[in-house]
Amino acid sequence: MSRLRITWTKSTIGYSQRQRDTIRSLGLRRLHQTVEREDTPATRGLIDKVRHLVVVEEVAS
Repeated sequence: MSRLRITWTKSTIGYSQRQRDTIRSLGLRRLHQTVEREDTPATRGLIDKVRHLVVVEEVAS
């Protein structure tokens, strides 16, 4: 299964609590932090909700 590299690039100040919670649920704690997650429909859905705050790259397995 492929993996996604997710980097938090923009602050959540001024955005809704739901979007802040989504960033947290992706495992991101600090601005400019990068995490790797499995490429699943659930993960893609979370990313879609905060696509304006993160950068996503596919990682070759």
